[in-house]
Amino acid sequence: MKFDGRKMARVRMDHRQPVNLMGSDGTWRRSCVLLDVSQTGAKLEVEGTLDVLQAKEFFMLLSSTGLAYRRCELVWIDGTTAGIHFITADGKKRPAIAPSAAPQSAVQSK
Repeated sequence: MKFDGRKMARVRMDHRQPVNLMGSDGTWRRSCVLLDVSQTGAKLEVEGTLDVLQAKEFFMLLSSTGLAYRRCELVWIDGTTAGIHFITADGKKRPAIAPSAAPQSAVQSK
């Protein structure tokens, strides 16, 4: 479903989905709630101070063990809510691909 004038369809979470943000160097970590997500980004409600989000790059940890994660960059902050976009290893925005075109193993590992 598309909303807010976005190019990519975002999925709103019906239940609180806890995630964490962590600095690339591991020096900071923030608890968050995933509000919505698409293939290219997400909207989060961040607990604690947001000053650490000014880092160029950080990780969104999707599992408690940290084995499922996405490299991110801050797009905007509004109060305790933040918008992030996912980046690839070469620093570019993650390309949009149709969900049916993604290999099943790649979809499950994210």
